[in-house]
Amino acid sequence: MKRFWLLCVCLFSLGAQAGPQINVGVVYDYLEAGKSTYMKRVFNGGTSTAFVKVNILEMIYDADGSYREVPLQNQPGAAARDGLMASPARLIVPANGTQGTRLLFMGNRDKERYFRVRFVPVVPETEDEFAVTEEERKQYKDSLAAGVRVLAGYGTVFFVRPSNVRFDTQVRDEGKRYTLVNKGNSVVVVDEFKDCSAANTLECRPTVKHHIMAGRSYGFDKEPGRSYRFSLIEGSEKKPMEVKG
Repeated sequence: MKRFWLLCVCLFSLGAQAGPQINVGVVYDYLEAGKSTYMKRVFNGGTSTAFVKVNILEMIYDADGSYREVPLQNQPGAAARDGLMASPARLIVPANGTQGTRLLFMGNRDKERYFRVRFVPVVPETEDEFAVTEEERKQYKDSLAAGVRVLAGYGTVFFVRPSNVRFDTQVRDEGKRYTLVNKGNSVVVVDEFKDCSAANTLECRPTVKHHIMAGRSYGFDKEPGRSYRFSLIEGSEKKPMEVKG
């Protein structure tokens, strides 16, 4: 389960900080009920243009909590795919510039769906369908070859909430154990979870974030002398919470 939430960073070559360096902002994005599009922006803080491919796979969960990443399927009788698509799926981001891609969802939303969206910088080739000439491709390759090339790609997780989204988070405070149970049909977030000393609020363990998927729960044991603070996020509603050990 922990693998689901890890930031995916792919290093194609290691070395000095040179060439394109992209940043996609937050790792988790949410498409709310009633909306079908989402704008995702890519910033290039590097010294040369970034050519970025956007790749999307659907994350299918099994009963044991494990998941598979599978290609999107075409909708029966339709040209569009059933799932999430990026338009454009090829971005040319200038140095110190920003470009955006529109993530468009088409298909069934009777339940929540999950997608892995990868932003992968590449050296453009003819088959990549980037709108550059052969001479521009050659010049770009030569400029990277003159120094140390660093191409880092990022993987994000995209949540598509069901069309009939319903939140129902139940709290179970059972003495030494505190549990949040998601009885709704869409993911809720335990954000900025802080486990601190009650005597010294600056003495804290690392702050973490947890996602509680529909039908699942998150809990922790309460330790004497500890204080637990976090925000429970249900869609657009954010509730500050505090629990004493």
